[in-house]
Amino acid sequence: MNKFKAIIQGMTCTGCEKHVASALENIGAKNVEASFRRGEAVFELPDDIGIDSVKNVIDEANYRPREIEEVSPEENMVLDNEEDYDFLIIGSGSAAFSAAIKAIEYDAKVGMVERGTVGGTCVNIGCVPSKTLLRAGEINHLAKANPFTGLQTSAGEVDLASLVNQKDELVSELRSQKYIDLIDEYGIDLIKGEARFVDENTVKVNGEKLSAKRFLIATGASPSIPMISGLNEVDYLTSTTLLELKKVPKRLTVIGSGYIGLELGQLFHNLGSEVTLIQRSDRLLKEYDPEISEAVERVLIEQGINLIKEVTYERIEQVGEIKKVNITVDGQKKVVESEQLLIATGRKPNTDSLNLSVAGVKIGKRNEILINDYARTSNEKIYAAGDGTLGAQFVYVAAYEGGIVADNAIGGLNKKLDLSVVPAVTFINPSVATVGLTEEQANEKGYEVKTSVLSLDAFPRALVNHETIGVFKIVADAKTLKVLGVHIVSENAGDVIYAASLVVKHGLTVNDLKDSLAPYLTMAEGLRLAALTFDKDVSKLSCCAG
Repeated sequence: MNKFKAIIQGMTCTGCEKHVASALENIGAKNVEASFRRGEAVFELPDDIGIDSVKNVIDEANYRPREIEEVSPEENMVLDNEEDYDFLIIGSGSAAFSAAIKAIEYDAKVGMVERGTVGGTCVNIGCVPSKTLLRAGEINHLAKANPFTGLQTSAGEVDLASLVNQKDELVSELRSQKYIDLIDEYGIDLIKGEARFVDENTVKVNGEKLSAKRFLIATGASPSIPMISGLNEVDYLTSTTLLELKKVPKRLTVIGSGYIGLELGQLFHNLGSEVTLIQRSDRLLKEYDPEISEAVERVLIEQGINLIKEVTYERIEQVGEIKKVNITVDGQKKVVESEQLLIATGRKPNTDSLNLSVAGVKIGKRNEILINDYARTSNEKIYAAGDGTLGAQFVYVAAYEGGIVADNAIGGLNKKLDLSVVPAVTFINPSVATVGLTEEQANEKGYEVKTSVLSLDAFPRALVNHETIGVFKIVADAKTLKVLGVHIVSENAGDVIYAASLVVKHGLTVNDLKDSLAPYLTMAEGLRLAALTFDKDVSKLSCCAG
């Protein structure tokens, strides 16, 4: 008799263990021990039974044999005690909790390591705190400049400390409800401390070694600081520390005008700061279609935000409390002064302290974790999800990826990540939302493209709101009229884009949109109006006509 260990995919319960054990016993295997949690079976085989017979019988039982190796008879193979955890997750944000909850549904023993605050970026320092303050800023802006005659509204000085306290209470409440309370609810082992790999199967946390059958790295990302002369000697803010200010600065300079810079810049403009956005590129949101960039730029300028483009940074210095950003624009030297300076130039993966090299996990040029279509790293036992991979950095994408990881790593499935249709929203006012291909991307992919662009001043909802700066754009295949992308600048664009996502995902056409019923006086009606624009002048139609 020789002793073997088989790696088997597809076992999801104790019934699966019995099924596999029975199949192996039927061909003469002895002392069979199968574990669905670990995806393994250990057994003894008579000399006259070959490995191919084992593979065939496992395959016939509708499971997937991946690797079968002979082991020493003396080697301890008590499967359920081999590792501390079936699934050890590093991080505690949306990807981590999504993966943990699904893994527990597979009856896995799950551990979660967190070095800081439970809940990750979104609830603690990202989506939740920023969006509640953005809403406050919008209300303050409308109070100062509402578009309706006959309404007498005004805004006094903003008590930012009170707003921040209210924001912190909301963050604390949601952190408890959506994260901390779930730890006991699902029986997750929370280990506080920093995880560092010591080999491909083990991490060390607080001096203690923890092993696992499978790992998920979901450590997220943090603000990336550019190399600008003098910046390290200046008291600058990041997207995290800006939201902790207790007083609205008289002037705020924002370096970077991606979605973070735009949102936070407009927020403080609405709260009463004089805001200057500075960027290296020649247009805002340069990865979007030009019509989107132009609409956003027009909005910001009309609202009174200063925008400086095509900048070369010379140096940054601080004199007293004043930060001075020395730049060159159009060959001219210029200095931008302000009481506060926000650095909003993107995010970097939190991977430096993980010691990934000893675990055989490959990283990219920006220290992002490289994963394949199944969210697996170069070490087949280790998976990664969320912002640390530098994919689409949205909380809903991270949660989706975490679920896929649990299905593959613990459920034994072979699900591919499908991020072909990912909606994105920038929460300025009016908001920016996009899904699918831009016109340029569609051309690059070889499509013959047909587009419609409809200004917001043709939308009944925008007209009654007296807010008509914005645009809807549909990118379609000229031959089939299949919708390839939708791009919007308007109030409630983020709500409209979900419907557009379904249109793109399920291959609907411009004619499908034309033939649909759209509720009148909603922004969502803009999808149908933009579809009608392919062959009609909607300004010459009656209300609701098509």
